[in-house]
Amino acid sequence: MAASQETGVSNGDPIEAEGGKVSVGLSALSRLWPGRRLLAHVRVPESSAPVLGPDARAAGHRLLWQLEFEGRAAGNHGDLYENRDRAHSLLPPKAHPQLTHVAYDAEIREAGLDYGLAGPIIFDAPLIGNSSTAVKHGPLWRSLPRLALTGDDGPVTLYQNYLAGQIHVYPEHRDHDPEHGDLIPANTPFFLISQGSSGSDQPHLEALAMILAALRPETKKFLHENQLLAPTVQMIFRRCLTSVRTRETYLSGLAHPSVIPRDQINLTRMVQLANALTPETVPPMVRLAVLSESQATVGIDYFGEGLSERLFDTPVAVARLWRSHVHSRNMVVSAESTRDPQGRKPEFLWRLLRGDPQRTRIEPLDDRGLQARITIDWQLPRPVPGQREIRSNRVDIGVFARTGDHDSTPGLISFLLPHHETRRYAPGPLGEMRIESRDFRVPEDEYADPVLFPQSEWRDVYSYDPAGVLQGWTRQTAEGLIQFDASGRKNTTAGPQPVRHVVERPDDKVPYLRLRTEADE
Repeated sequence: MAASQETGVSNGDPIEAEGGKVSVGLSALSRLWPGRRLLAHVRVPESSAPVLGPDARAAGHRLLWQLEFEGRAAGNHGDLYENRDRAHSLLPPKAHPQLTHVAYDAEIREAGLDYGLAGPIIFDAPLIGNSSTAVKHGPLWRSLPRLALTGDDGPVTLYQNYLAGQIHVYPEHRDHDPEHGDLIPANTPFFLISQGSSGSDQPHLEALAMILAALRPETKKFLHENQLLAPTVQMIFRRCLTSVRTRETYLSGLAHPSVIPRDQINLTRMVQLANALTPETVPPMVRLAVLSESQATVGIDYFGEGLSERLFDTPVAVARLWRSHVHSRNMVVSAESTRDPQGRKPEFLWRLLRGDPQRTRIEPLDDRGLQARITIDWQLPRPVPGQREIRSNRVDIGVFARTGDHDSTPGLISFLLPHHETRRYAPGPLGEMRIESRDFRVPEDEYADPVLFPQSEWRDVYSYDPAGVLQGWTRQTAEGLIQFDASGRKNTTAGPQPVRHVVERPDDKVPYLRLRTEADE
């Protein structure tokens, strides 16, 4: 079972599905170790239900009908559907009669394990799901994808779901609009995000169900056993978007946006590609590892005790926050852990999916592209590929593996730049770009995620000696000027004094940075 290969489980008796529904209660779940996940063993008997409902008559539907009738498509027998918004945006059972719907008992519902982000419960069967919900109120408002990617255990949980063959759809709800731009902090393959709010996830759910149904029986079995189901479904979905007609387009940011509008979904092409795949032509899942990267010192290069430039590391997605004042940063990344299930040696392609190509350099370090050095200069926001009315503060790099006919879902590396800051860089004596000033205050007409970038109300102006060595900085605050030396100590009449930049997180307010001295303590 795919869910148990990497997480380790204690096996229990399977939960029997009946009448197109599987009823899940806490007493039937097994506890995963290590971690706090709960595993549902499910057994779904074969049924005589049709693959689609009677109203499914479009070209993609007709093709799937034909493939299943001829025995060339697996259908949705054994596939689960999980609704996590308590039927607010429910995939109608009659639309995909072979899907088995997950139903939670009163104890699980009372504990809230059935609602919102997927995560508490993991299943040992292919699963699609959705939750048309969001954190809509308060200073920390956000979509569910942003909630997951900014939470402590969110990315790890998402990666476990990904390996288990679970794909959920969530609306972007105010996180991908012209007003604030693309607020999703990293690009990942863990889920699909629909453009819009409640109900916008329905076309994506239909596409996922049809992709799973169109896979050949032997291919689907192979994918689930090798933890390749979700990566392959993502590849099929994105390779067949309406605007993605060539291989080069698939290798670009146009095929890998954070959020996908419904008019990009082409069911016919998705069914065709899904059914064409065989175990021999399935691409591998790219596995990444960061070998080295630029390091920053808290209290000098950036401020905030407990904050880090590392947002998360998983084998399929890596994300960083650009907190440091440096003008350029680099990272060496390896894809050497990627394994092809057929034993072939993949070739790797490293592509800039989003960002300024004049200020982003990718240098493969060997003939196969097993490793690459990435160098990024500070750069301005750019339009989202294919949606120019929405701006993005991210740089995204994709690493594609190819062993035969198809390029894989890319491994993804993201850098989020704090463009709410006003930074000024200028050349030093040797021509190197260095920070001159940095205003941390968020302009009234802009937004910065306070979970990632706690508010701070000051502007720093940096000073250098004639040789270009940093001497310190002057902080402009509402209370007056504060002088710091190059080590981040406050200059006082009694000499340099150590300081702390503490992140305070009051209830019902945004987190903010407060400067503290020994006298304050």
